[in-house]
Amino acid sequence: MTRKSLIHSILSVSLFVSKIAFAQNSGTLPAWAWGPFLRPSGVNPIISPDSSSVFIDPMSNSTIRWEANDTFNPAAAIKNDKIIVIYRSEDNSGAKISTRTSRLGYGESKDGFHFTRCKQPILFPADDGQKAFEWPGGCEDPRIALTEDGTYLMLYTQWNRKVPRLASATSRDLIHWEKHGPVFQDAYNGIFHNMATKSASILTRIKDNRQIITKLNGQYFMYWGERHVYAATSNNLVDWKPLTNDKGDLIILASPRKGFFDSDMTECGPPAVLTKKGIILFYNGRNHSDSRGDKRYYGGSYSAGQMLFDKKAPAKLIDRLDEPFFIPTEAFEKRGQYSKGTVFIEGMAWFKDRWYLYYGGADSRVGVAVYDPGRSHSLQKKAKYQLKN
Repeated sequence: MTRKSLIHSILSVSLFVSKIAFAQNSGTLPAWAWGPFLRPSGVNPIISPDSSSVFIDPMSNSTIRWEANDTFNPAAAIKNDKIIVIYRSEDNSGAKISTRTSRLGYGESKDGFHFTRCKQPILFPADDGQKAFEWPGGCEDPRIALTEDGTYLMLYTQWNRKVPRLASATSRDLIHWEKHGPVFQDAYNGIFHNMATKSASILTRIKDNRQIITKLNGQYFMYWGERHVYAATSNNLVDWKPLTNDKGDLIILASPRKGFFDSDMTECGPPAVLTKKGIILFYNGRNHSDSRGDKRYYGGSYSAGQMLFDKKAPAKLIDRLDEPFFIPTEAFEKRGQYSKGTVFIEGMAWFKDRWYLYYGGADSRVGVAVYDPGRSHSLQKKAKYQLKN
């Protein structure tokens, strides 16, 4: 048996075993939703902190162990028949999350599970035109998607420890990036430039077996937001214009729901996907810690949900899962710098006829889960939501 065949066989067996465990709770997915996303056995976490990685930090001009403390919240893309994961890393310069500096690391894999990593970060607070927005907090939480002409777009958070701002960068090789700065700095004379903005999920579709950025009604479209879900449009992928009402206020597309797993926060996840049934937005829901939360899940925990938007009117919400399709169950998802439990989804890649979903576990490690549409159709009636252990 070849190495490729062996890996495929191991994956198939692992997914089959995971399906059995997955199908022991209650509640089937609606026809429009994707799943189950299953953790292959013996693989996770796929990326963990590495104290041996060092580089010369432009802010201090000193040697920094840039991924010594935590590695989490990854983006994903395909290049040269490999999955590339670009993940957030933190050094050990501060006492807790948001007090350390974040930089983005690079890993590549032939199978989506075993990664070779660069020893240097590929995006970080540098001595460049973005110093005012990225020093000293750094570059956080990337989402990546590919244009039809082969350009990669990254939407990430710039953190100067004052205001988090959505920013864009572009690349042809996923290693060398051109930063373009905050995405809302010019819209409406800059009225949204100095407000907190995070978490952008650009609209994509499958074309010629590739997941690419697509236009809708002649414009690029993205969902964004941390507590509520908002939207924005663009003509060039770099400068974005939020959707507003007649009063100039941001239009809210979706919000936290009392009594549900997303009762405290609805934060956009990996790139949204245009399907025959509509647009699926994958998002991260945080459960409220008090009576407003869903008692079946731990207070403060992050689980993953799906929303369905109209494919002709992308701001129109059609449906939404009432239960998460993915929750913290593994030890590394519950123990880390966010110990309440986190599966924070940010990266998703269409690779060898499967969807590979990459996520941050407890804000400390990177994990992967796989959805196989070809095998899942016959299992949909058996597929169950994962409930609190």
